[in-house]
Amino acid sequence: MSESLSHLKYIIFFATLFIGVPLGYFLSLKFPKVEKVIFFLMMFFTVRMEDINFVSRESFRLTSRGFEIGLVDICTFIIFLLILKRRRSFHIHLPSGSWLYFLYFSLSAISIFNAAVPLFSWFELWKMTRMFLYFYVVYNYVNSFEQFNDFMLGVAAVTVYIFIEVMKQKYWEGRFQSFGPFPHQNSLVMYSIVLGSLIFSFLLNKKDISFVGFSLWLLLFAMTSVSIISTLSRAGLVLYAMSIVIVLGLSFMSGVTSKKITVTVLLIIVSLAIMARAWNSISERFNTAPAESAIVRRDLALAAVKMANDKPLGIGLNNFGIKINPPWQYSNHIEMHNPDDEDEQNGLVETIYLMIAAESGWHTLAVFLGFIFFFFFRNVQNMLSYRGTDYQYFAIGLTGGLLAIYLESTLEWVLKQTNNFYQLMLMFAMIMVMTKLEKRYRSHKVALPRNLSTSERLRGIYAGKGA
Repeated sequence: MSESLSHLKYIIFFATLFIGVPLGYFLSLKFPKVEKVIFFLMMFFTVRMEDINFVSRESFRLTSRGFEIGLVDICTFIIFLLILKRRRSFHIHLPSGSWLYFLYFSLSAISIFNAAVPLFSWFELWKMTRMFLYFYVVYNYVNSFEQFNDFMLGVAAVTVYIFIEVMKQKYWEGRFQSFGPFPHQNSLVMYSIVLGSLIFSFLLNKKDISFVGFSLWLLLFAMTSVSIISTLSRAGLVLYAMSIVIVLGLSFMSGVTSKKITVTVLLIIVSLAIMARAWNSISERFNTAPAESAIVRRDLALAAVKMANDKPLGIGLNNFGIKINPPWQYSNHIEMHNPDDEDEQNGLVETIYLMIAAESGWHTLAVFLGFIFFFFFRNVQNMLSYRGTDYQYFAIGLTGGLLAIYLESTLEWVLKQTNNFYQLMLMFAMIMVMTKLEKRYRSHKVALPRNLSTSERLRGIYAGKGA
């Protein structure tokens, strides 16, 4: 029975690839709403992963367990065909920061020479290739500020979906820690921190928003906050609060308005109400967290440092889960629960930074840090360039959100998980789109739009050649 289902899954996938892609492409050319739906699905399927795994190794503790390909890639390919079709109107460019990614990719690939199982390294390289294609397609597809509005509608829809899944798990299934549609609660936290920061910044800084719209976005912000609280992730709760405080501070630095004061007051009231409702679960989570958890994190971090120091090129991409166990000696200092159990396995180091250093070398970690902070500081530059405009909210939201997940990554390797990796590359692409549009306006010596109506009047500036 399971074998039949597996065969059916492959049939459905290839039917989608060879029939769905051409059909989606031609329908998008004829019906703009279909195109918008497909772009939304590029975001939605980073949350609700629907994929198949070629050469699957599900029983191993790895960051990639096969040659995955999913519906998000199908949608990406459809949009890629659209940007090829329109390349005369919107020139296709390699986004800034790509060379840093190529260097990170290349140095990661070199580590295969030290891999115990090279196939596992190829799993990760395949995933990294998909991520870059996603980044490249989003950057070249988004060519107007109106598409940012479509993007935020997608954020809203995704937020509602995550909230429904979390509530179902919490109150229907009775889970103490909810993880929603994600593989783990930490994945949900990291993904939702970015969503919540964007929504909160939108609430504070978006101009000409109606009372009904304001109420709906406030509700969405509450949904995101409840989803994060429901994970009962200690670090996630602290870093989400930090992100919100950063967004609040930057928003007031850009100008004080009655709306911002109102939102701040509502934030305090709603936060207190939510915390009061969830306080018992939160306090239980903080008070009953096992001390062994911190010990395991420390021991795995020490093993990662041993690996990085022992092998300058790294022990092999996506091979940490193999070499943390005998016969390799990196885990000699880790006490096993049952020394007589030959099948007992150590886990993965709980920080993406030491994982990269262990698997691909300290130099690769340095390049990775340069890569992610290149986009962070480019986003800060956007925040300054868009000061006083209708779209500064996006840069403000990402300043808080990115900083929070970068800090959380000192405790988690979640950014290597497919869902969160896609979201990271999506945000990086949108950062570079903001830079692209700002340069286009500047080249035409026209001020950036301060409200949507101005943006609509100036559509010709950013919808023509030279994109």
